[in-house]
Amino acid sequence: MIGRTIAAPSINTSGAAHAMAILKTNTFKHAIGAGRQQVGIWNSLCSNIAAEAIAASGYDWALLDMEHSANDLRTVLGQLQAYEDSPTIPVVRPIWNDPVIVKSLLDMGAPGLLFPMIQSVEEAQAAVAATRYPPRGKRGVSMSQRGNRFGRVTDYFDRVEEETCIIVQIETREALSRVGEIARVDGVDGVFFGPADLAADMGLLGQVANEGLWADIVDGAQIARAAGKPAGTLVGDPAKALELFDAGFAFVACGSDVNLMVKSADAQLKTMRDALG
Repeated sequence: MIGRTIAAPSINTSGAAHAMAILKTNTFKHAIGAGRQQVGIWNSLCSNIAAEAIAASGYDWALLDMEHSANDLRTVLGQLQAYEDSPTIPVVRPIWNDPVIVKSLLDMGAPGLLFPMIQSVEEAQAAVAATRYPPRGKRGVSMSQRGNRFGRVTDYFDRVEEETCIIVQIETREALSRVGEIARVDGVDGVFFGPADLAADMGLLGQVANEGLWADIVDGAQIARAAGKPAGTLVGDPAKALELFDAGFAFVACGSDVNLMVKSADAQLKTMRDALG
């Protein structure tokens, strides 16, 4: 309408301030560094819904497995989102010690990584380097990605190293013989012992309850602790998990989503079959 004054739209600057954020504290990393025991669970179902259901349980940490499951970057992303508002810290095991995969996982916001099959100091150093920006490493730089809330986390570059947990996995006798020097690599936050692969390398394929195997693992954990790094592992039995905590382990996954589902499904069906005759 001629002669009508149109008021300029008001500009609300408070939204921009609210959009700014600080990097989330990695409670799992700081807990194991301080010697506080952390109870975990393994996630192999490749499902954001399963992860969301487990997130409400309140485990200290959850391993999202890419090495021995059908997980890919998209399914891992959905699970990271499922754990976002829970007290559980997700740790991703990539399919290999590959800086290209690591770059994607960190940009997606993975707060921790478990590197499989670390055999030497050099391989541990390469794993750490993949998580560090130049000049300390070789991680590619993105200014806007999920890990920094698309550029809104104001302290991301300053704090991402201290809030990213780097764990190396010992899976062979060769690696076990070098566990002290591997543990001392700068940037390694924890040492994880893989009982299934260690058993296989010892000629005990499938015998993950073997007493000699666990004696060697406990000895390796003591060496890691002497080098100043906490030790962790995976078992399928809470009683064994408690035994390992008593032996000085700092982080133990006491079961997996797939095994919990399988055992429960089998037990329920057996109850029904027995009742029906």
